[in-house]
Amino acid sequence: MIRVVLDTNVYLSGIIFGGKPKTILTLTRRSQLKNYTSPKILLELSQKLQQKFLWSTQDIQNALKAISMSSTLVKPTISLSVVHEDPTDNKILECAETAKADFVITGDKHLLNLKKWKSTEIVTPSEFIVRFLSL
Repeated sequence: MIRVVLDTNVYLSGIIFGGKPKTILTLTRRSQLKNYTSPKILLELSQKLQQKFLWSTQDIQNALKAISMSSTLVKPTISLSVVHEDPTDNKILECAETAKADFVITGDKHLLNLKKWKSTEIVTPSEFIVRFLSL
């Protein structure tokens, strides 16, 4: 099974706007992808839903519960300093390395510019869908 780490922006886009990020969330929910996340990713998602989209605590808890049910939580023990332009993006790579992910799926240009981290490919939701459908 394909192992993925979703960036916070993919969760937000899938939950709020739909489109290809929502398709990816659906694939994880249907266990067609093995999704990995970390406490730092979930914390950032929670903060964005509250601050940017004014979600209630209950709605945030429901969203995090749904994500947790279709994800494996990893607790990275490594601390990377790869993305210098936005150091907060390093948590995505830390999760990917710990999970031995095949793909990081993101809309973040700092991560996308890397193209690859060790054996993990870094792609947009659109690129991932095209690749997934061709498997």
